[in-house]
Amino acid sequence: MGQQEQKQGSTFDAGRRYVRVCKRRPDGFIEFAFAIGDPALAVELMLPEAAFHEFCLANEVILLDPDTSDQGDWVSRLNDASRQGFEDAV
Repeated sequence: MGQQEQKQGSTFDAGRRYVRVCKRRPDGFIEFAFAIGDPALAVELMLPEAAFHEFCLANEVILLDPDTSDQGDWVSRLNDASRQGFEDAV
C-alpha cells in the first residue's frame, strides 16, 4: 500500500459527518454543504431551518466554519469546479 493510500485511509472516517452553512435565505431555507467521512467531498443541500436543525442533530454533525476551518473552503472549490466544467463545455 502506497503512502497516498495510507494517508487517505487514515483521514476518512465514515462515522464523521460535516456541515458547512453556505447561505441563510430570506425565505427561511438554509443552503449547506454536507459530507460523510471527508469534508473535502461534499454535496450541497437546502432545507427549511427547522428541518436543517433536525438533520444536524440526527446526523451528529461537526459544524465547519468557512472562515476558520482548516478543511478548506467548499464553496470556492465547488464554484471553481463548476466554472471549469462550464468553460470546458463551451
